This record gives sequence, structure tokens and C-alpha cells, in this order.
Amino acid sequence: MNRMASEWTTYRTRFLITAKQLDQPLSFVDALGREHSGQPGDYLVQSSDGSLRIAPQEIFEDIYVPMGRARQPLPTLVERLASPSSTQPSARRRASSNSGPWVA
Repeated sequence: MNRMASEWTTYRTRFLITAKQLDQPLSFVDALGREHSGQPGDYLVQSSDGSLRIAPQEIFEDIYVPMGRARQPLPTLVERLASPSSTQPSARRRASSNSGPWVA
């Protein structure tokens, strides 16, 4: 006979997101052709890959815990690759290139 484990295990979500609560209705179609719509109180959610979705307020507030205000949404991979700082090594990396691959 199978028995359930007697202790609970705590889990957390794996991904960090940025989000903003809607103060007016919003609808849009994403890059994959999916339609998203939300009402005031719902949340516009940006994933780390830059994709956007709308989460209903009740579900969002049940799942996510705020870590503080983000100054701006997370940059997408394309934005990170296009930034000047990603194309030129920093002076610190150049100066310490003999110290191995794990330089801060």
C-alpha cells in the first residue's frame, strides 16, 4: 500500500519576472499571435526572455512575492547583445585576463 509522505516540502518559482499592475484595460497580441487582455488590477508580466503576458490579479498575487521595485523591465537578449558594454571587454577584464576565466 502506498502512503503519502508525512512532511510537506516548500517550493519556489524558478524565474524572476518584472510586473506592473494595470490601471486601465489593456489588450495586445504577442509575437506568437496569442491575444492577451487584462482589466485594472491585473498585472502585465515580463519574463526574463522579454516576453509579455497578463496575469489575473488573484492568481498573480497568490503566486508572486515582491522583491522591490525594478527601475526598468529586464532587458531582452537582443537588447543585451546590442548594448555597447556587451561588445567591448571592460578594462578590469582586460587587465586581469591572465587570472583565468572566472574573473568578477
